[in-house]
Amino acid sequence: MSTVASITDLAVSFATDAGPVRAVDGVSLDVREGEVLAVVGESGSGKTVTAKTLLGLLPETATTRGAVVLSGRDGGTTDLVRASAAQLRAARGRDVAMVFQEPSSVLNPVQTVGWQIAEGLRAHGDVPKKEARRRAIEVLRQVGIPDPEHRVDHYPHQFSGGQKQRVVIAMALVLNPGLIVADEPTTALDVTVQAEILDLLRRLRDSTGTAIVLITHNMGVVADLADRVAVMFQGKVVEQAPVEELFADPQADYTRALLKAVPRIGEGTARAVERAAGRPDGWAESDPVVRAEHLTVTYPGRFRQPAFTAVDDVSLDIRPGEVLGLVGESGSGKTTIARAIAGLTPVSDGSLRVLGTEMRGARTRRLRPMRTRLGFVFQDPGTSFNPLLTIAECVAEPLVVHGRFASPRAARGRVDELLEAVQLPRSYGDRFPHELSGGQRQRASLARGLALEPELLVADEPTSALDVSVQARVLELFAELQAELGFACLFVSHDLAVVDLLADRIAVLYRGRLVEQGTGEQVLGSPREDYTRRLLGSLPVPDPVEQARRREALLHG
Repeated sequence: MSTVASITDLAVSFATDAGPVRAVDGVSLDVREGEVLAVVGESGSGKTVTAKTLLGLLPETATTRGAVVLSGRDGGTTDLVRASAAQLRAARGRDVAMVFQEPSSVLNPVQTVGWQIAEGLRAHGDVPKKEARRRAIEVLRQVGIPDPEHRVDHYPHQFSGGQKQRVVIAMALVLNPGLIVADEPTTALDVTVQAEILDLLRRLRDSTGTAIVLITHNMGVVADLADRVAVMFQGKVVEQAPVEELFADPQADYTRALLKAVPRIGEGTARAVERAAGRPDGWAESDPVVRAEHLTVTYPGRFRQPAFTAVDDVSLDIRPGEVLGLVGESGSGKTTIARAIAGLTPVSDGSLRVLGTEMRGARTRRLRPMRTRLGFVFQDPGTSFNPLLTIAECVAEPLVVHGRFASPRAARGRVDELLEAVQLPRSYGDRFPHELSGGQRQRASLARGLALEPELLVADEPTSALDVSVQARVLELFAELQAELGFACLFVSHDLAVVDLLADRIAVLYRGRLVEQGTGEQVLGSPREDYTRRLLGSLPVPDPVEQARRREALLHG
């Protein structure tokens, strides 16, 4: 099996105001034809920087040492560290291509997807318009986009999240490169869509012989797709092995810690029993903090489009101190319910009582007292924090808005307490959001959500973008704070193992309707609905042998 790319003693450092920072330190890796090499590790371990050297995409502040030799389809080789700008342009797309994490940030909203796929062809030669269109249709069909002859003329906003990721993969494939670098290609996707994308990448590898470098923090994805695994920690490769060998017998302490941090279905049962045993008598009969009865949320149509019902006739309760996990695919209505509970989306029909307040038809002024008793943790704290404010000012915001303190300066003592409660040093309050890692920002977001000591916390996908080790720490912290403070919580996620770990009960949504609810043992242990079984079947497990068996069963089921 020939080598497509060879990285030898690679070191990358970045110039900063505080001096040079070494991101990659002496990394050596080989990628072979038709192989999937997974590179795993925490944020800051150097995996994405290593991957970007394969395309010569490092910024001018980077100083690179070592060799990154890429074999071209024409038989020649290029050392990407020493290549000229013209050589890099010739190699990108033709010999190596990249699939980025967030397709919406890659696709141009004002150009059709066909034009964007053909752009790669035009960049590498004078291709006739008709031939470029034919090739764009062919590659869209290859990645499983239905009706490609018509969809080729559609714009990115007319595709779902999973379809947009397929379009980005089509853009990478159009010149038939020997190597594809996939940077977290399934992070933001639901388990069912993720399973489709992984199946697509597997088929492309088998049919075209394309090598894939997979950058991911999802060990289930690694077990499902990878042939070999390289584990990175603080810029170094600490372990390299075939996937089955690495999962069965990890050698490095860091690898063992990484695998131990992965949540697994079934781990939450003991915790739920323990929480239930600690509840006072008569708890089950107490008034719910949230009661939805036949809740319906409809978004009005615009530009002669019909209205869209996002939540359809949903009834559920959340009792004091209880965590309800809400799961389902994108578009199932999870976030709409979370926003309706927080008073951010109006209720169209039915009843929704939150902390004793009827949300249907409620005016903003009437909701203000209720909002002091409710906290919200957003999915991406990077976009929910004001980048011009320090972390302390962001955390103090609800305290100042609701009149607990006159200014962020006056609230600083309380802010320091909150930061320490979420295991952040109080000195981090003087930093800006971009100066914190993803896990640190999420902890600061949790501190802000708990600032008013709420009776109810709404957490919308709070750990979806975190590494497994960081996620494990945030989840442990969340469980400790919930046990200590006793707030009720609606926990929205598409990760079934995470929900199983935290939730007392789980509710499953499908296309706006509640199809199943019960304890984790009932819903995940013996699901009644086909949809729940499909969700569970699509979830990759962190065990290559078991995952291969599940994939085979799913294929022939």
